[in-house]
Amino acid sequence: MSFLRGIYIIWYRDLLRFWHDKMRMGTMMMFPLLFLFIFGSGLSKSMGLLGGGVDFVQFMYPGIIGMTVLMSSFMGATSVVWDREFGFLKEVLVAPINRASVAIGKTLGSATIALIQGLIILILAPVIGVSLPGWTVIKLLPLMFLLAACLGSLGVLLATRIRSMEAFQTLMPILTFPMIFLSGVFFPMEGLPVWMNVLVKLNPATYGITPIRQVVLGTSEGTYFGITLFGHTLSLWQDVVILAAFGVTMLILAMWSFSKQE
Repeated sequence: MSFLRGIYIIWYRDLLRFWHDKMRMGTMMMFPLLFLFIFGSGLSKSMGLLGGGVDFVQFMYPGIIGMTVLMSSFMGATSVVWDREFGFLKEVLVAPINRASVAIGKTLGSATIALIQGLIILILAPVIGVSLPGWTVIKLLPLMFLLAACLGSLGVLLATRIRSMEAFQTLMPILTFPMIFLSGVFFPMEGLPVWMNVLVKLNPATYGITPIRQVVLGTSEGTYFGITLFGHTLSLWQDVVILAAFGVTMLILAMWSFSKQE
């Protein structure tokens, strides 16, 4: 019971901090909206129709959902570094709770915040010209949360090894921007150079954004916008399994890293 209570308290504290930080809520939404409405609209005519008769803005929209979730979940790990600098993390680590619950609570907190921000982007679907029936939204929610939890656990793992806020804020763009640009957010994954194709397949975010795009565009049962490995186009569930395996690995490492904190 104390293990679950520790997870809940850490999760609830992160959500409470997010709710009271209105500036953070607003600024985190400006970046994806900038890409969606300016970058997307500017290239829509020159790109023309993509596979399945999808225009560029419609193609980008699910990618922007994934990008929002990715960035927010990664940045949610900032609270670990912040708590260390202000001494709160030390108090948590000496408390009579399992340290693994701290890692899980932080991961779930960042994932929940990322899911909330992703839902805000979902509300814009009618403006973009994308139809999202209720059943489609229901299918999207677990995919978004899985992506958020997997990358949130990676962010928490990194945050346990970083001692200053400045170092964390310097490292995050170095990691997040390549993950975003090499996950198929802004371009289809067909016809890429060999070196870029390899990086795209090694990028864990690719296996989270691709299922979101397939569900949004209604191509989850086809081959449009799918990931091809060794000549085989992965199904949506195969993408999910790969991403989940990555997330479990990162979470285990994050729990181990918290157990070594002093």
